[in-house]
Amino acid sequence: MLVLAIDTSGSGCFAAVYDDRSGELLSCAGADIGRGHAERLMEFVDEALTASARELVEIDRIAVTTGPGSFTGIRVGVAAARGLALALGKPAVGVSTLRVVAEGTRLKQAGQPVLVVIDAKRDEFYLQAFDASGSAQGEAEILSAEEAHARFSGFAGIVCGSGARAVTGADGDRTDTIDMATLARLGAAADPASARPKPLYLRGPDAKPQAGFAVTRA
Repeated sequence: MLVLAIDTSGSGCFAAVYDDRSGELLSCAGADIGRGHAERLMEFVDEALTASARELVEIDRIAVTTGPGSFTGIRVGVAAARGLALALGKPAVGVSTLRVVAEGTRLKQAGQPVLVVIDAKRDEFYLQAFDASGSAQGEAEILSAEEAHARFSGFAGIVCGSGARAVTGADGDRTDTIDMATLARLGAAADPASARPKPLYLRGPDAKPQAGFAVTRA
């Protein structure tokens, strides 16, 4: 199975081609662009396909990160994955950013539960715990720094992510970088019927309509 993996959940914009049969990441293209995911994503998809010597029609599945993360970035990635899947007649699956980060850490230190803590800014954190086999222990959530510390400061296992030290004092891996091979592998293993791409928003958008300034239409 050839998987096209897409990540636009943060400031980075990446696409990769993964061969599930060999377990090999054939190519990866992208950059930490900050903004402009909609304008650059398909460029990176084309670069990844060219570098892998594969055509878009050869892709068997699209895997995309669904968040939590950048509100706009997630919308771009999920929309692109759905559009490509529709055009190709192939399935698209979504994988949460928290699970990708947790799985990358779990594979390095097998046999231990993992807690992912991502700094959501505004003194809040995205969190989710996974057992030693990689199964989620509860839903992803967003908590204030005080709530997160009260609930997880004594977590028995590995703590990773950009908010790890702030919440638990852990000195583990503090990066939120999405490993594209891990994303693609999880996407290849996912059930398309139950993992359809859907944005995982744990916080509402910053831009909200200002009803008080609405102009009444004639």
